[in-house]
Amino acid sequence: MKSDFAVIGGSYAGLAAALQLARARRQVLVVDAGRRRNQCVDDHHGHAHGFLTQDGRAPGAIAEEARTQLRRYPSVQWLDGLAEDARVAADGRLEFRVGAVTVSAGRLILALGVRDELPPVPGLAERWGRSVFHCPYCHGYEMDRGRIGIIAASPLAQHHGLMLPDWGEPTLFLNGTYAPGDEELDAFARRGTRVEPTPIARIEGHADVVLQDGRTLAMSGLFTQPRTSLSSPIAAQLGCAMEEGPMGPFIKVGPMQDTSVPKVFACGDAARAAGSVTLAVSDGAMAGLGAHRSTMV
Repeated sequence: MKSDFAVIGGSYAGLAAALQLARARRQVLVVDAGRRRNQCVDDHHGHAHGFLTQDGRAPGAIAEEARTQLRRYPSVQWLDGLAEDARVAADGRLEFRVGAVTVSAGRLILALGVRDELPPVPGLAERWGRSVFHCPYCHGYEMDRGRIGIIAASPLAQHHGLMLPDWGEPTLFLNGTYAPGDEELDAFARRGTRVEPTPIARIEGHADVVLQDGRTLAMSGLFTQPRTSLSSPIAAQLGCAMEEGPMGPFIKVGPMQDTSVPKVFACGDAARAAGSVTLAVSDGAMAGLGAHRSTMV
């Protein structure tokens, strides 16, 4: 199967990239394995926030409407499945396999997404996307200025400790992860963040933190710092340069979302240190524009 452009990943970033190419009347193939990062929010009947005109909608509904609109363009093809075995062919085209189908594209956009690895606290993963989150801008408002628990997974927790007082009354549970220095403790005190050194036994109820000394602290919600990894080895197979971010590695890109590999672009959570639906759509649109403009050079 040949296409002018191929987009690997049919979530927000990939859809936004493909839309720009479709509107440029270019042939574009979207390959999607159906592994949207915020699927857990839909699973818990939650909502996306902070995305202009879509605030409060279910993430799956936003993605489904975007897919429906995109597939109305006659130059768009859609292929369900997992992209594997990517390489740069001898003629400079980008090739990969989806099941028994070999795809050859003139330009390739990687909207691969990432996987989240949560700290190993019993009961935490079951509440991910329902009462446990990582982005205050996405979910902090819904805490309604209540008690917010921050479960430290790394020293990155200090940023949550300093940010979240704008959304409620935070308690930073160190959980044996790291020991804040005196300057950090002073900053937490100025911001009104309480620090709890007692390790966590488990999470119960909506967001109740049960400590190993027997105390239970009820919270309106919990925030933590997942470790992220790319959801596909495609970028590594192609030789794309990577950067190490505070949450995990991501694909290094230029101003037009171009990677270190000619004719390969990347966008979304896989190509930035931290992301959201809004940022994914913005990066995806830029990747589509960048890929299209690269054909004019």
